[in-house]
Amino acid sequence: MIRVVLADDEVLIRAGVRAILAADPEIEVVAEAADGHQAVDLARRHRPDIILLDIRMPGLDGLAAAAEIRRAAPGTGVVVLTTFSEDDYIDRALAEGASGFLLKTGAPRELIAGVRAVAEGAAYLSPRVARRVVSEYGAATRSGRRPGGAATRDELAGVLTERELRVLALVGAGRTNREIAAELHVVEGTVKAYVSAILGRIGVRNRVEAAIVAYKAGLVPDEPS
Repeated sequence: MIRVVLADDEVLIRAGVRAILAADPEIEVVAEAADGHQAVDLARRHRPDIILLDIRMPGLDGLAAAAEIRRAAPGTGVVVLTTFSEDDYIDRALAEGASGFLLKTGAPRELIAGVRAVAEGAAYLSPRVARRVVSEYGAATRSGRRPGGAATRDELAGVLTERELRVLALVGAGRTNREIAAELHVVEGTVKAYVSAILGRIGVRNRVEAAIVAYKAGLVPDEPS
């Protein structure tokens, strides 16, 4: 069972998200928070697998809450609920260890897929969020502050093998190590080794940044909006 804490100051948003997650019998919402301080307290108390955090909340915003949760409950995956108007928060969310970015207006399947992926140790970017992130990160990508030094497939091909490019594409699509292993017909330990090597070669810190690189390079096909 994937245990989730849901944090959003809007009651109707929480009700909608809870209803979507309830459609998956392996996901359980164990608690709800209306502000960032409650979110941190509930993460400490319940130690959930996932916490879904709205960015704009009273008292303590979602990104500040994410930082506290990463310290208080490091085993909890942070998934940020965002809107198109909040592109400027992406840097902070990455820095605070968020592993998923979802649109409140996105398809229900994206919400479930994102929760499942992050719970299994993967990263997940809603396709429309990914396109906005790629646009936001389009300049100054070699500065070291932002991910994505290799912006095209040809550039990536200079540092990654064809198999590693395939693994990177699957990371960008939000696949878990287990799913990648099944698709490539290898053991999960081999995938972990691939991912570790890829992160080092393209100069990123985590799977979220690797996913951004994959989208920038066009390795992940667009999905219907």
